[in-house]
Amino acid sequence: MNLNVAAKLQERRQRQKQQQSKLNLVSLMDIFTILVFFLLVNSSDVEVLQTDKTIKLPESTSQQKPEVTTVVRVNNEQLFVGDRLIARVDEIDSEADNIAALRQELEYRAERAGELPENKKALGRPVTIMGDEQVPYQLLKQIMQTCAAADFRDMSFAVSQSAPDDAGLTGAGGDS
Repeated sequence: MNLNVAAKLQERRQRQKQQQSKLNLVSLMDIFTILVFFLLVNSSDVEVLQTDKTIKLPESTSQQKPEVTTVVRVNNEQLFVGDRLIARVDEIDSEADNIAALRQELEYRAERAGELPENKKALGRPVTIMGDEQVPYQLLKQIMQTCAAADFRDMSFAVSQSAPDDAGLTGAGGDS
């Protein structure tokens, strides 16, 4: 009897080895479907500006997202338009209204971009200024005047988004 039981067990094991294991693809496809929808929904919400480790942006609680535009970056040492170095800050004449090299680069970019449509002429071309929070106001004013002179009058300032301050919303005379 022991031989008969042992033979049956051995036969069962051999049948199990011969059967190939089947992969259940239903749950795997469910995971990938959820992952695809998650990535599609969240990918359109992110806008990445070129980062510069030498620029520390001021913080803002604004929820409005800027459009993709020409980017003017300035820190305490250098002035860039896009990735192109325009001038060193210590070489910029602080008494002048405009920065000649910046104006020349912006006019070149405007020429390459072509004519503005009639509905946008009054507003001017869009530009985003990424300025370090330690950059003097006089330099930012020069950059803004130069941008306006080159027909880049639709200006935005890049900032780091921070959470809204709920403490500022509460009244001073609360129930204490």
